[in-house]
Amino acid sequence: MSRLNDEWKVEPHGAIEQLDDGLWTVAGEIAMPLGHFPRRMTIVRLADGRLVIWSAIPLQESAMLQLEDEGPIGYIVAPGVSHRLDLRPWKQRYPSALIVCAPGAREAVSEAVAVDATEDPFGDAAVSFQAVPGVDGKEAALLVRRSSGTSLVINDLIANVRHPEGLGAKVMARLMGFGVKEPEMPWVGEKLYVKDKEALALALLQWSTEPALRRIVVSHGDVIDSEPNRVLERIADELK
Repeated sequence: MSRLNDEWKVEPHGAIEQLDDGLWTVAGEIAMPLGHFPRRMTIVRLADGRLVIWSAIPLQESAMLQLEDEGPIGYIVAPGVSHRLDLRPWKQRYPSALIVCAPGAREAVSEAVAVDATEDPFGDAAVSFQAVPGVDGKEAALLVRRSSGTSLVINDLIANVRHPEGLGAKVMARLMGFGVKEPEMPWVGEKLYVKDKEALALALLQWSTEPALRRIVVSHGDVIDSEPNRVLERIADELK
């Protein structure tokens, strides 16, 4: 098992940015040899006021207080097998929050904290949690529908690391295909997780037909808000 944080360890991060009504994101960094690699947390407010934390990142206390002002922390989602680094301190801070992950990630996530749900627990018509087809249930996605449009929140299957910082991050982003030139599926993620390319490609194409799809929020790199439908179509075509 990879080393997991037991304490609230704050790495460099930006401000909480609002993307839509009840939808926020925070761009953070994780230390690596010779640089920092970008990571991203997404926050969604449900109709009942509770917050969903996707790919949890510890923030500075002022930012955490700002976050808590938006609503109680109801769910902490580990969107993939490798996104469990800070689950323990988050669960310690919010013991009543439910831990959610995709079914194929349950064993890995359980090494950090007990899992409460592997299927959609939200009961919210506008926020849909789903296991991504074709990857043995190891990756999850969220569809967040608002009056202004739809946001797809996805994890390690699409990356958009356009500005890697430091030699180590630049090498990793380029060698592993983390979307330095354009959004793409990292080859390491494809190799490790993709078991049925046809099923995954179909899922990407189905998401591309979402009414008023405005953006794709990824766990590594910039938010994709330019022609997100075509990005999904292109990556689906590359899987064939």
